[in-house]
Amino acid sequence: MTTVFTVLILITSLVLIGSILLQSGKSAGLSGSIAGGAESIWGKNKGRSYEGILSKVTTVSAIIFIISALVLAAIK
Repeated sequence: MTTVFTVLILITSLVLIGSILLQSGKSAGLSGSIAGGAESIWGKNKGRSYEGILSKVTTVSAIIFIISALVLAAIK
């Protein structure tokens, strides 16, 4: 049973690292302040965009990682 959770932690940690590294920064600098009005137009489709998908993948993998780490600590 511990092997299953150890492998799950390994996989989710790699997914978590990859999804965090692929995300763009929140501060866009000067171009973000100039084109700030466009975000309100495209904000409706943010969940279907590349950034939205990466955000959801990061959230889900972090939750799975934390739960599996707690279960593994409780088993050992």
